[in-house]
Amino acid sequence: MYALFNLIATVIDLYIWALIISVILSWLVAYNVVNTGNKFVLTVMDFLNRITAPALRPIRNILPDMGGLDLSPIVLILGLIFLKNLLLYDLLPHLT
Repeated sequence: MYALFNLIATVIDLYIWALIISVILSWLVAYNVVNTGNKFVLTVMDFLNRITAPALRPIRNILPDMGGLDLSPIVLILGLIFLKNLLLYDLLPHLT
């Protein structure tokens, strides 16, 4: 059972890193540091958008408009950290 919870925690960590990379890459594109004409950059952006957008969309619908400031990745990261801690420190000790 420990291996399953460890795998879930690792997947959560990887998803958090994907969110962080997606946010940083969007900033780099917005400030013209990275060119979206580059096929590799476009492929990475498309991949990150496809895996993060479905989780961010409901949060963006709930949060009020902040005038260009998107707080949905922060809310999602905090929720994922809460879920990971719940799994590892609250549920796992009671199952073993």
